[in-house]
Amino acid sequence: MLATARTFTLDGIEARPVRAEVDVRRGLPAFSLVGLPDAAVREARERVRAALANCGFDFPMQRIVANLAPASLRKAGPGFDLPIAVALLIASGQLEWEALPRLAMVGELALDGAIRPVPGVLAIAEAAREMGAEAIAVPAVNGREAALAGEIEVLALDSLAQVPALAAGDWRPPRPEPLPLPLTPGSGVPDLAELRGQAHLRYALEVAAAGGHSLLMVGPPGAGKSLAASRLPSILPPLAPEEALEVARIASACGRLDGRPGGRPFRAPHHTVSPAGLIGGGNPPAPGEATLAHRGVLFLDELCEFHRDSLEALRAPLEDGKISIARAGSARRLPCRFMLVAAANPCPCGRGEGDAECDCAPLEVRRYQGKLSGALADRIDLLVPIRQPSAAEIGGPPGEPSATVRERVAAARERQRQRLGPGRCNADMSPGEARECVLAESAAVLLADAYARRRLSGRAHDRVLRLARTVADLAGTETVERDQIAQALQLRRRDHD
Repeated sequence: MLATARTFTLDGIEARPVRAEVDVRRGLPAFSLVGLPDAAVREARERVRAALANCGFDFPMQRIVANLAPASLRKAGPGFDLPIAVALLIASGQLEWEALPRLAMVGELALDGAIRPVPGVLAIAEAAREMGAEAIAVPAVNGREAALAGEIEVLALDSLAQVPALAAGDWRPPRPEPLPLPLTPGSGVPDLAELRGQAHLRYALEVAAAGGHSLLMVGPPGAGKSLAASRLPSILPPLAPEEALEVARIASACGRLDGRPGGRPFRAPHHTVSPAGLIGGGNPPAPGEATLAHRGVLFLDELCEFHRDSLEALRAPLEDGKISIARAGSARRLPCRFMLVAAANPCPCGRGEGDAECDCAPLEVRRYQGKLSGALADRIDLLVPIRQPSAAEIGGPPGEPSATVRERVAAARERQRQRLGPGRCNADMSPGEARECVLAESAAVLLADAYARRRLSGRAHDRVLRLARTVADLAGTETVERDQIAQALQLRRRDHD
């Protein structure tokens, strides 16, 4: 007898439909699992066998073949246990479930029949809804996550032993409440007021947050670079509902969706991270830190200590807002629209060439700074030198609180939303859109002079325009003035002059 259950497999952060087909017929006892499964899927045979026995079902001593179709799609993870077990019960005549063709299901089985959580349930529930499924059976722990998909009934199950009552219509699990989306930062996010002095750095952080721009801070150790970066999320505007759903979908696919409000993501990988760990990779390809930072901040501390290959891998994602990973037999496209915030020392010892205590040889300094290529530096909007704050500044009064700065940032983002559309900010403008900015005559003259005198690239020219547009948005003006072009040019200088 043949039975089929609908399920899904994760492909990056997307869910692909799979049909779990189980055939039970007379023959020597055997349990074959086919359909391009990985090791975790192949081990489902033993989990299903033990779960059925421990929940009071009979495991048929016949020839059993379970096929996961389509066979050309690689299957990964333990989420196929539940659909295989249900299809096996129906194929062996132990269960009848008329509504099964209209349902989808996913879940890992424990040996005692308990249904354990699996990653990617939000994407799976959304895919089931789009395919017209009326309901989806998921582990109880994933129930609130699946409820975020909306417009589909969520059947949150604790154990395989609940399936007969559910199939007969004698029992229905209560509908779980959706998880709260991470719209706003949690209470533990540090406040910008703790960054004392450093007026130029505080303004650079505000401009970066207002326009979604990338930022590189260069200065000696202890000058406040890491402290400033960790406080950037506190001045970013709240996530829009559609943005929060994107963030939740990525976190779900990576098994990181815990329901705690946390606002925009903030990822700070160690400098030993590999290119695959930073932008994604593996077989099958999985999301990396850049995708986990989608709609948030990717902070690279000690930038010049990162492997050059890892840094160069960020060049295309910074421009495109997405990552394309191609492997033999598979390809993935992952979202990664993030703010890159980086901190670096001026030289290996950290004091800088102009400091009397710096003993770094010129060749060492060039080799150290050479980790950041000109092509990558050209893609960073703000290049901000940081000086060591004085004792008076450190012991002085706190700076402006995050809430006040966040109001100005949110107002600037709202102007950009009205001009560019939902989910977009000035950093996302195409070259054509950047050159459509309305410039005062004196501002156009200054930009043309800087382009010729500084020998700016075409990309740098457009990034100055985007920065100036953000400065104008913070000031509430429609026309970009000369002073705003001058501020944008100053924010892209590596030196202090």
